[in-house]
Amino acid sequence: MELITSTDLLADFCQRAAGFDYVTVDTEFLRETTYWPKLCLLQVATEDEAVLIDPLTDGLSLVPFFTLLTNPKVVKVFHAARQDIEIFVKLTGKVPENIFDTQVAASVCGYGDSVSYDNLVRSVTGVELDKSSRFTDWSARPLSEKQRLYAVADVTHLRDIYKSLVEQVDKTGRWYWVEDELSVLRSIDTYVVQPENAWERLRAKLNRPRDVAALQQLAAWREKRAQDSDQPRSRVLKDDALIELAMQRPTTAEAFDKLRAVQRGYGRSSAAGEIMSIIKRVEALTKGELPDMPERYRGPSPKGAVGDLVRVLLKSVSEEHGVAARIIATSDDIDALVLDDDADVPALKGWRRKLFGEKALAIKHGKIGLAATRKGVIEIEIKD
Repeated sequence: MELITSTDLLADFCQRAAGFDYVTVDTEFLRETTYWPKLCLLQVATEDEAVLIDPLTDGLSLVPFFTLLTNPKVVKVFHAARQDIEIFVKLTGKVPENIFDTQVAASVCGYGDSVSYDNLVRSVTGVELDKSSRFTDWSARPLSEKQRLYAVADVTHLRDIYKSLVEQVDKTGRWYWVEDELSVLRSIDTYVVQPENAWERLRAKLNRPRDVAALQQLAAWREKRAQDSDQPRSRVLKDDALIELAMQRPTTAEAFDKLRAVQRGYGRSSAAGEIMSIIKRVEALTKGELPDMPERYRGPSPKGAVGDLVRVLLKSVSEEHGVAARIIATSDDIDALVLDDDADVPALKGWRRKLFGEKALAIKHGKIGLAATRKGVIEIEIKD
């Protein structure tokens, strides 16, 4: 276990690593007080060696490692890759080439939704990891021996997990499932939040067009302010405060004091002044300038009999294929597809549509029925 603190040593390692079919990668970072994650340590392993790379070392260039990340011939293996890749996108502007996420592969191999690394290590290798160093200060130097051992374990056991999962995916023929899931991680849009799209993450159920317009603009303001000042969104303004502001739309300091989600006196801050300017612009929008709202559905409730049948189908499909039901479809997915054949939900896309979504729509339209047998629930074609 080598701690690399020079560019020459890093270049030598990356040259050796480029000769292997895959490398395992993990990071340690801090983000509690910043918008952008601060990279504190890189862990990388090949079949032959495992190293720790100290990005906080003065004069160390990570360019050799970034070159390895863009090498399409080498699979980059992560566990729960999203936050790690977000760091590399911020540093390089690119998503690493040829990535594999063991959490994704584990989900389609029957390990459950979002299985943790330590649980996967235990299941595959029988090793019990010491996770006591998980929340230590990774920016402090020197690193303790315990921290180093913890960090390197995150990539050494990952080698065994990767090989085991590849074998299982091969055996089950579920590579197209994995590829569907990895397509999200391979898209740079997954990691780059445009301020004008920030409101979509809030999942606020607002029914009035002007409320939605206010939320869109306020969320964009918060996102840009958080990015520019490099502080967490919640330190700029919490989600519940953002939603309350969008609905109440105060235009005076006194009106701010009547809100429950912001602290008293906030209405006299410079931030509140910017918010009030946004709200005044929203209030000035004409009806034609407001966002379109989806038509209110007036059919059967998704919580009624049709939804219940689809949920029975989901349970049957999940048991048949040995995959947790939540991985195939969520309760919200089922509600959405009962309301709309073209709902924009994962259950109606990719492998999930083939496995479950098309059958769910067939039940909804009376083309198949369900029957209980000794072997379980079966599907029966309904002829006109």
